[in-house]
Amino acid sequence: MLNPLLSTAPGALPAFAAIHPEHVEPAVQETLDRNRADLARIIAEHRGRSVSFDAVVPALEALSDRLHRVWSPVSHLHAVANTPALRDAYNRCLPHLTRYQTELGQNRDLYDLFEAMSANVPADRRDGARALIDQALRDFRLSGVALPDDRKQRFMAVMEQLVELQAKFEQNLLDAMAAWSHHESDAARVAGIPDYVLEHAGTAACESGRSGWLFRLDQPTYVAVTTYAKNRELRAHFHRAWATRASDQAPSPPALDNTPVMAGILALRHEAAGLVGYANFAEYSLATKMAGSVAEVREFLDRLASASRAAARRDFAALEAFAGHALAPWDVAYYAEELRLDRYAICDAELRPYFPAPKVIEGLFALVERLYGIRLVENRGALLWHESARSYGVVNAAGETVGGICTDLYARPEKRSGAWMDDCINRIRLDGSLQRPVAHLVCNFAPPGAGAPSLLSHDEVLTLFHEMGHVLHHLLTRIDYPSVAGIHGVPWDAVELPSQFMEGFAWEREILALISGHHETGAPLPDATIKRLRASRIFNGGMDMVRQLEFALFDMRMHAEYRPGEAPAIMSTLAEVRRAVAVVPPADYDRFPNSFAHIFGGGYAAGYYSYKWAEVLSSDAYAAFEEQGVFNADLARRFREEILEIGGTRDIAEAFRAFRGRAPEIAALLRHSGISAAA
Repeated sequence: MLNPLLSTAPGALPAFAAIHPEHVEPAVQETLDRNRADLARIIAEHRGRSVSFDAVVPALEALSDRLHRVWSPVSHLHAVANTPALRDAYNRCLPHLTRYQTELGQNRDLYDLFEAMSANVPADRRDGARALIDQALRDFRLSGVALPDDRKQRFMAVMEQLVELQAKFEQNLLDAMAAWSHHESDAARVAGIPDYVLEHAGTAACESGRSGWLFRLDQPTYVAVTTYAKNRELRAHFHRAWATRASDQAPSPPALDNTPVMAGILALRHEAAGLVGYANFAEYSLATKMAGSVAEVREFLDRLASASRAAARRDFAALEAFAGHALAPWDVAYYAEELRLDRYAICDAELRPYFPAPKVIEGLFALVERLYGIRLVENRGALLWHESARSYGVVNAAGETVGGICTDLYARPEKRSGAWMDDCINRIRLDGSLQRPVAHLVCNFAPPGAGAPSLLSHDEVLTLFHEMGHVLHHLLTRIDYPSVAGIHGVPWDAVELPSQFMEGFAWEREILALISGHHETGAPLPDATIKRLRASRIFNGGMDMVRQLEFALFDMRMHAEYRPGEAPAIMSTLAEVRRAVAVVPPADYDRFPNSFAHIFGGGYAAGYYSYKWAEVLSSDAYAAFEEQGVFNADLARRFREEILEIGGTRDIAEAFRAFRGRAPEIAALLRHSGISAAA
């Protein structure tokens, strides 16, 4: 029987429904063996000869794409359709993949090929060749290509252990969330919780043979309970479950405590950085980013903190004054929603009926068509991984295929929490034909109910727009080398520019009318409601700012201040950061780092500051549309050409200046956050 991971034609959508755990390891191993053999042949053919970029790099990019087409669907299924068998297969492959990537990074013959090619690629070549060569040489050095053999072997072992521990961090988190549930039978205790949440909780209770409501610990449920439940004890109960996920604190299962996992991750990262000549992992991480040093990042974050702290304190004082008593962490979202209603006469309960997910998607696609001239058409026959997933083809004004999108919008127990974009298929020219890009767009909204669509909060609308920005970055690239196409090769502290930029449109009157339609009547969001929603944009902007700064400062300090041989000061460092910037007193049981998957499981290690760094760029870029019109065709064309199409082939600061006509300024970010630019 053919292995579906090996038999999918180039450019075709993976046969998700046909992929089973037993297919994974054989497909990965066979692909790695083929790649190693082909790489050895390429090196042998060009060793000692004059080497041209076009004779070598396309063949190497094809090897990478072959592996991507095998591993990408496995990684995706692991995130959205996790089973014990798939998890085991996934974990067995991680050491093989890490070893292969480290082998490439430490291959001196391959490094010599790139050095030889470097002299033959002019700086003004516009297809991305120069950037690809420069980034490859940098990455060789970061992988320890010049290390003696014993240190190379140690670097490889460290990277393999690191990948395994990062996967364990995420799996512990997923299992800890799945292990918790809460049953309620008293209707008075669930007062205020939205009907759509109660409907799903009621179904879960019924399926378990109980009456009442059975709540799971997924993000939509947690947010809904802590925002709307009138019962303070219930909010506190949910807050404790959420804030202690995968920790040493009850109710999280002790066996799933991520504390030793975090210690191992930090130790391995520090060792890897030291092996290739960096003082700490923070410096190692910044080698691939726009920011030049830890000091520059700290100065940037401290500058934002100085500008925002007074506004954050005012925000929190206003909340406590409104509540009439001191607030605990489980009170903040509840009273914030109440105060927002009081101050702006706007609340999620009023907004959600106007944002049914299908209508928001339809309006978002219409916006993308108007801005960039691309149209999305559903592929109704596609066999995907879940009945709620959807596949769309993307075509341009001439009817030519640009690429595709697969969406998966709703929360499930077997699905990782959060929202993200991932590359399903990369753009590349293979044997003269163009393989067009396909992106995954994944969210965790509350699922549709019986006869009713999923209804989104405006925050969830912003999340959807954010991820669509990443999708567009992947889809609209004009670069044919995957290493520097789309989001690849873009400095991590700039990769959020297109996504955060897209969020701006979700506040505009014209777009709000486009994406809204009451799920019962079809009526768009009323003008008066739009006006109040737009006015509420700056609500708690200071508190939101310092919360993100708390995450960023904690992340940077943990990686810059790590001391080998000492237990990492995780909670004490977080406490110091909170004393410096936070305004909400934390609960004594709070173990936020144990679920901070962005830095301990994902790609934001010593890089969480990137959200705010990129938001300076995105806010200033979006300000151009505020000044000249949100549907300004010339601006949209320039943003597409100067930012979205170039991938990682150009210096981002230079690209921003080409779009905006000047260097980025911080004023727009502060204004969008309701913080005085003078601060």
